[in-house]
Amino acid sequence: MKLTTAGESHGKALVAIIEGVPAHLQLDVEAINGALSLRQSGYGRGARQKIEKDVAEILTGVRNGETLGSPVTLCIYNKDYENWKSSMSADSCDEGAMAKKALTKVRPGHADLTGMLKFDQTDARNVLERASARETAIRVAACEVYRQYLSALGVEIGGCVREVCGIKDEGEYTLDEMKKVTPLGMLDEKASELAQKKIDELKKAGDTAGGVVEIRVRGLKSGFGNVMTYAEKLDGQLTAGLMSIQAAKGVEIGAGFAVAKTSGKDIHDEIFYDEKSGFYRNTNRAGGIEGGMSNGEEIVIRVAMKPIPTLMKGLQTVEFGTKEIATAASERSDVCAIFAFKVIAEGVVAQVLADAVQKRLGGDTMAQVKARYNQLP
Repeated sequence: MKLTTAGESHGKALVAIIEGVPAHLQLDVEAINGALSLRQSGYGRGARQKIEKDVAEILTGVRNGETLGSPVTLCIYNKDYENWKSSMSADSCDEGAMAKKALTKVRPGHADLTGMLKFDQTDARNVLERASARETAIRVAACEVYRQYLSALGVEIGGCVREVCGIKDEGEYTLDEMKKVTPLGMLDEKASELAQKKIDELKKAGDTAGGVVEIRVRGLKSGFGNVMTYAEKLDGQLTAGLMSIQAAKGVEIGAGFAVAKTSGKDIHDEIFYDEKSGFYRNTNRAGGIEGGMSNGEEIVIRVAMKPIPTLMKGLQTVEFGTKEIATAASERSDVCAIFAFKVIAEGVVAQVLADAVQKRLGGDTMAQVKARYNQLP
């Protein structure tokens, strides 16, 4: 299944096209819009969330609540476009409005400078509008389709926030517990209170925060991904997908970097067998993936998000035209978007896994996919 997104942060709309969705997948539009609402929530979000109330419209590929087997097209209209129409129109723009909205004091940590050089631009607006995390709104909507595809096979996805700006939640939680919605996505109340206090302090200082999220997947059978072809290794695909999220800077699967700190006997998951359970493991330090393939255990992934690069008190930079020292431009921004990052990461994991399932099983209809999935050991 192939996903393509398009649209600018302050453009008319964001659009997604999903190819390869089997026919007769029942789509819950309320669940799609529920995921969009979650993406806009969370402690530390900025003023843009008060302007937009994201709602996805299905344009193609669905009739009477079921997919047809043709490409599914989703659209989210940007309400803020009316305030930017004179400078963001696809037709003729007002030169004065364009000059007013131009960004040349390039922001450290953003795509501004590198993108301007790559695409021969003199205004970072032509880069940042697409580089913006606003793109993840339509990605979340599209990924909810993938999530519903997996749900039809009994595959569940959940997640929580593990760290915000050095404040950690180190509790042990089940996937069901991770589905609980909290203001910041942290499940430990004390850690959450400390993190929210830290966010308040950063807001006063004009600063921003990053963090770490953990994503879990339950119910995916073994054998998805491929040890025979490096490009099809499931952990490689998951890592690539997650690193495509704006602000993602690191991914761990299972024990992650901890595997380098101990010996083999303390890190590899011993294998057992009985008639009722079949093959199983008592530990899951591999995070549900061995040899680039799912092994039937829960998939466990952690993703690091860098602090948002748009600071209200900008860092030192250079003005692109004059090359003089300047303070980086400030766009309307969040202080911390870690809860939204969790929602986005869950969606991307769903996208990668649904694609891996469909590649292996094929099927023009959901009945065929389900039958083939149920026949797997």
